[in-house]
Amino acid sequence: MARTPNSAADGTEERASSKQVGVLRALVPYFAPYKPLVILALIALTITASVSLVLPVAARRVIDGFTMGDVALLNQYFLGAIIVAAIFALGTGLRYYVVTRLGERVVADIRKAIFARMIGMSPAYFEKLMTGEVLSRITTDTTLILSVIGSSASWLLRNMLMMSGGLVMMLWTSPKLTGLVLLIVPLILGPILTLGRKLRGLSRQNQDWIAASSGKASESLLSVQTVQAFTHEARSGAEFSDVTEKAFDSARARIKVRALITMIIIFVAFSGVMGVLWVGAIDVRSGLTSVGQLVQFVIYATIVASSTAALSELWSELQRAAGATERLVELLNAEDTIADPKTPRRPSVGAVVFENVNFTFPNRPDALALNNISFTIQPGETVALVGPSGAGKSTIIQILQRFFDPQEGQITFGGISLPEMERSAFRKFMALVPQDPVIFASSAYDNILFGRPDASKDEVVAAATAAAAHDFISALPEGYDSYVGERGVMLSGGQKQRIAIARAILRDAPVLLLDEATSALDGESEALVQKAFEDLAKDRTTLVVAHRLATVKKADRILVMDQGQIVAQGTHAALVAEGGLYARLARLQFTEDSAF
Repeated sequence: MARTPNSAADGTEERASSKQVGVLRALVPYFAPYKPLVILALIALTITASVSLVLPVAARRVIDGFTMGDVALLNQYFLGAIIVAAIFALGTGLRYYVVTRLGERVVADIRKAIFARMIGMSPAYFEKLMTGEVLSRITTDTTLILSVIGSSASWLLRNMLMMSGGLVMMLWTSPKLTGLVLLIVPLILGPILTLGRKLRGLSRQNQDWIAASSGKASESLLSVQTVQAFTHEARSGAEFSDVTEKAFDSARARIKVRALITMIIIFVAFSGVMGVLWVGAIDVRSGLTSVGQLVQFVIYATIVASSTAALSELWSELQRAAGATERLVELLNAEDTIADPKTPRRPSVGAVVFENVNFTFPNRPDALALNNISFTIQPGETVALVGPSGAGKSTIIQILQRFFDPQEGQITFGGISLPEMERSAFRKFMALVPQDPVIFASSAYDNILFGRPDASKDEVVAAATAAAAHDFISALPEGYDSYVGERGVMLSGGQKQRIAIARAILRDAPVLLLDEATSALDGESEALVQKAFEDLAKDRTTLVVAHRLATVKKADRILVMDQGQIVAQGTHAALVAEGGLYARLARLQFTEDSAF
């Protein structure tokens, strides 16, 4: 079903009305490292604006020079005008280069900052926000800000200088006509201030719907095989079309308001200028002013009018950028329920201990995923977690890596509670083979090297061999350098799992976490990998989650889980003899003539 964007439904108008263009101040810290470029851009901007205001004076001199008939003076005026034009061209080129480069640099820093923030957020954060929406903010919203920084902001400052400077020069040229022009200023500012507030809310809503459409597209395309297998192409297309149309509708509403602002301002500004020019023409006929002076005033009036009209357009762009900035600031300031301590303790290898742990997932606060879980895994011990689906086995591995924090109880590693250590520090002691193996859009070699980036090629090959992956990797068109596709789409399920296993073997960590690590392997490959795991686990603390009991028969201890609780524990033989859930699972999985 189509998902309503976070702010497009509830509270959009409330947030939009409480925010002003001042939210763009949040971008100021990103300019701080580039003060020389900012200063150079302002200098170039000031030069071009100043030169633009000198041109009407040159035009007046030329026109009045024709009237006076002084050829030598006329030549000087033309030469001066060419010099002014050259300075204007140089300043404009410099301004474009500096401002555009500055915009690209700042937006690149913003994108990196957001990605660094998001990649460190706990999985709980992404339960409420689709990754496609995050990607939309990183790309679409930052592109909008790039447009403002690299173009609109400099044009805004330039037009503000042109408008204020033009007014000063108009006052110097003709105070009378300038006074008449100023009478129309309130008529111009009114629409900007009144409709601008509505435009800001619509801009924010539009960006939210664009993010929602990106999230929907990302979700469907990443699951394209499932969508096609269930023949949901039309339905997925309809859902995406629905969200996209809502984005279009919000954009259309925004465009209408912006067009209305532009239309009102241009009409008022140029109508006022025409009225003032009518008065000026009468003064020329009466001999109160010269033709050159009137032309000079007309040019300044045109500069002020065009700058004012441009400011209305640019103000609309700033409204959109304010909405985009607000969304980006939300990501940068997002609070994570999982945080590292201010003074972390250094982790060390030791026992893994769960003490009276109770846990519920953030989106299911009324359902206990783990209920009063207590157990200890000594260094070098292999412990298996077995039980029906939904019993909480994989949840234990998740909170052991502190992807979530339990509501009650504590988990210690090496005698230190997990919240007392940096997550990145104690996770270095762990190697994970997840239930759903993650394969990156790179080569087979790079995917294995992900486990330990400083490993040598021989170590990568050795890890692949131990994971029974070397033969199939070598058979790929380019061997270890073969591209495996996004999420490993060019590999089978078993091949992806073996690469994930090789990655964990290469990591060579003291704690090994195996979450259904061999579930997608055939019998022969499973036997080979199981032997590799047994050799690997000899000097390591190993926690194994398995549905296939054949893979855990040799575990030092087996914990049987059901409905978030440990209902039994012991060795394979002891649990079979004891009866209960484990014995029942064993009878279902092993044939009658098998030894269990």
